[in-house]
Amino acid sequence: MTETTALIGAGAMGNAIGTRLLECAVPLRVFDRNPPKVEALADLGATGCAGPAEAAKGAAFVVTSLNSAAAVEAVIFGSGGAAETAAPGTLIIDMSSIDPGATRDLATRAAEAGLAWVDSPLSGGAPKALTGQLTLMAGGAEGDVTRAHDLLRHVSANYTRMGGPGAGQATKLINQVLCGLGFVAVAEATKLAEDAGVDAARIPGALRGGRADSAILQEYMPRFAARDYAKTGRIDNMVKDLNAVQDLARATGTAMPLTALAAEIHRMMTAAGWGGEDQATLMEFFTGAGRG
Repeated sequence: MTETTALIGAGAMGNAIGTRLLECAVPLRVFDRNPPKVEALADLGATGCAGPAEAAKGAAFVVTSLNSAAAVEAVIFGSGGAAETAAPGTLIIDMSSIDPGATRDLATRAAEAGLAWVDSPLSGGAPKALTGQLTLMAGGAEGDVTRAHDLLRHVSANYTRMGGPGAGQATKLINQVLCGLGFVAVAEATKLAEDAGVDAARIPGALRGGRADSAILQEYMPRFAARDYAKTGRIDNMVKDLNAVQDLARATGTAMPLTALAAEIHRMMTAAGWGGEDQATLMEFFTGAGRG
């Protein structure tokens, strides 16, 4: 049995991670600002906690799944944060998607406080977390990344150390470039198929194994064709990540014109009221439908 773990952040992604860890008999202590989210995991066997400090007390691992670097900083180093009670050597595993530079700063602060830090953002979403098939890209000292795998093996099928602190987050941004462009391309291709009188739902099978094949094609073209907008992710989270990509591109002097276009389409979707909805709603952009 893996050592006791604190989970801070029990939203859609955190809930899936927590559910999987409990299924794998990991002792789990949970905090989220929204009590019903804590209760949902407590019903499965987790110990609900009143704050980050309480969750981190006695835990070997502290996992964060949050929406911003500011939120991560607050729950670890803020008043009542995990750093107040975490024992020396406790390993913070940040599974959020945040800025690589902010991650390096947080890792430095953790080291100064006697804590270890691994950034391990993910790809695959809640469905893959529930089946232990996430793709994880990790950044941190080699020994810390290896140690983190003792826990993260329960939720991942592909776990790769990409370098020092922040390297996992930079790799996640590259992942989001490919995903952001992929969602837009597949939605656009779906609309063309419909306009040309082709059954778009049959295209993934027809192209399986070819150069155009991809996980996004296989999962999302049938959903685009069916207007299946079941929520597994959020448009506004992609906007956040593509904003971070563009910040990194400016800092590195990297030209990314296609990413800029994909980011603008996602921003337009958010402005039209679809920000909280799944990527599948990109079909609304290409069909010209509005949200009243």
